[in-house]
Amino acid sequence: MSKFWSKVVHGLTPYTPGEQVQMPGLVKLNTNENPYGPSPKAIAAMQAAAGDGLRKYSDPSNAVVKDAVARRFGLTREQVFVGNSSDEVLAHTFHALLKHDLPLLAPDISYSFYPTYCSLYGIECLQVPLNERFEINIADYNQPCGAIIIANPNAPTGIGLSLEQIEALVAAHPEQVVVIDEAYVDFGGQSAAALLGRYDNLLVIQTLSKSRSLAGLRVGFAVGHPDLIAGLERVKNSFNCYPLGQVQQAGAVAALDDVAYTEQTSNAIIASRAWLTAQLQALGFEVLPSQANFIFARHPQHDGAQLAKGLRERAILVRHFTAERINQFLRISIGTDEECSKLVDALKLILA
Repeated sequence: MSKFWSKVVHGLTPYTPGEQVQMPGLVKLNTNENPYGPSPKAIAAMQAAAGDGLRKYSDPSNAVVKDAVARRFGLTREQVFVGNSSDEVLAHTFHALLKHDLPLLAPDISYSFYPTYCSLYGIECLQVPLNERFEINIADYNQPCGAIIIANPNAPTGIGLSLEQIEALVAAHPEQVVVIDEAYVDFGGQSAAALLGRYDNLLVIQTLSKSRSLAGLRVGFAVGHPDLIAGLERVKNSFNCYPLGQVQQAGAVAALDDVAYTEQTSNAIIASRAWLTAQLQALGFEVLPSQANFIFARHPQHDGAQLAKGLRERAILVRHFTAERINQFLRISIGTDEECSKLVDALKLILA
C-alpha cells in the first residue's frame, strides 16, 4: 500500500469484473454479454459519426440521447440522465441521491458494485437478506432508511419482482429515493419506468450493454422526476461534463430507436434460456427462475468451484462466486444455441 494514498483508498475493496480472457475457441459465458451483435443501424450510425467532426467536443448535454430515451419511454428530456455506462450513472446516483443520515437498504446478494460505491462515498449500507428461495421480499424493506436500491431482475440470481411489487415498495417509502437498476429487464421483466408519472421518488437505471449488445460502447441512462435528474446533472457537471463522445451518442440513438431488433434478439435469448434451463435440470441442477440473460444454477452432488474449473479446462468460462450463501452456484450467461450446446455436452462429461 502506498503511503501517498488518501485515507479512503486504504479502506476500499474494488469491484472485481468478470474475466476477459483471450483464448482460441473460447466459449465465453461469464460476463453476461449479448451473443448477438449490435443493431446494424447502430453500427452504421457509429461509422458515419467517425469522421472529421471528432476534432470537436461532443454535446455536453447529450440531448440527442436523452431525446431517444424520452421517445422510448414517453417522457420529456428533463426526465432523462445519460452517462458513460450504467456504472457511472450508478456512481453519480450513490453520490447525489443515496447518502443520508439513515442507512441505504440493498439486498445482501445483488450487484457487488453497490457495497463498493458505499465505501467510496461513505454511505452506511444495511444489507437485507434474500429469503430461502433467494427472492427479494419487499416487506423486509419496511424499516427506517435513507434510500433503497434494488436490481430488478436481481443479479446474480436472475429473479425478478413484478411491477406491482415494485410499485408497492415505492409507494411505501414516499420520503426516500427508491432506485431500480434494470440492466436485464428486457429479458423477461417489466420496466418500472411505467410508474414514473405517479411517483417523484423513483429512479430507474438502464444500460445499453445487455439487450442492445453495446457493452463495448459504455452508455447508460436514468429516468425519473426532473428534481432527481437535476441532482444527477449537478454531480456529473462537477465531475465530467463531456461523458459521451459523438460516436457513443450516434450509436446509442440508433440502438434505442431500433426497438424491433432489440426485441428480436432478446426473444432469441429468452428461448435459449428456456432450453438451457431444461437441459441443466435434466442433469440434476437446481436452476433459479431467471428473467435475465443468464441463469444461476447449482448441482447438489458437485462442488461449484470444481464444476467451473472443469469447464474452464474445456475452454468454457462461467462465473463462480465465493460468497457463503451462493458459493455452490454458477452464473451462466446465455450464449448462442451452439455455445449452450457445448456447455451442456461439457457438463455431461464432467458429471460422468
